[in-house]
Amino acid sequence: MQVEQVRWPIEEDRLSALRRESVPRLVMVPEGVAPPLTSDVLEDWIRLPASEEDIRSRMRVLEDRVRASDDRRAPEIDENGLLRMDGLWVSLPPVEHRLMIALLDRYRAVVSREALARAGWPEGIPGRNVLDVHIVRLRRRLAPLGLAIRTVRSRGYLLEDGASGSAAARTG
Repeated sequence: MQVEQVRWPIEEDRLSALRRESVPRLVMVPEGVAPPLTSDVLEDWIRLPASEEDIRSRMRVLEDRVRASDDRRAPEIDENGLLRMDGLWVSLPPVEHRLMIALLDRYRAVVSREALARAGWPEGIPGRNVLDVHIVRLRRRLAPLGLAIRTVRSRGYLLEDGASGSAAARTG
């Protein structure tokens, strides 16, 4: 994710737009001007004049902070089938619990239908459409947590943040 540079206060409207769009931004603040107040991990500021090296360094730190923030958003599941994310949780029945473990092991990557079937039914899948039925149920349970299971045509399924993914990915 690219960090945008914003000149403060002359680009105040642009800063507001970038905040609304959740774009990482480095605010360039001239000497003698108070920086904008924020607690957003996607925003930092630097006092001008500043060397190119200092600006690049501050942008790298912001990029690292954004990546770390994304990593903390990874959902977690416990042995009792409680799936937790961002302070919210849902309880999963045994088959969906096993499916979710397989999806979480490859969070944000494709898991094949065969791998999911083996995970959900270690003794053998009971029927052709059974996996599809459980994926539909799991999608409904995950929606309140902001998670989504995307279908990747001819490949399998992908678990990700509901806000992630392009329109092309959603149409599968």
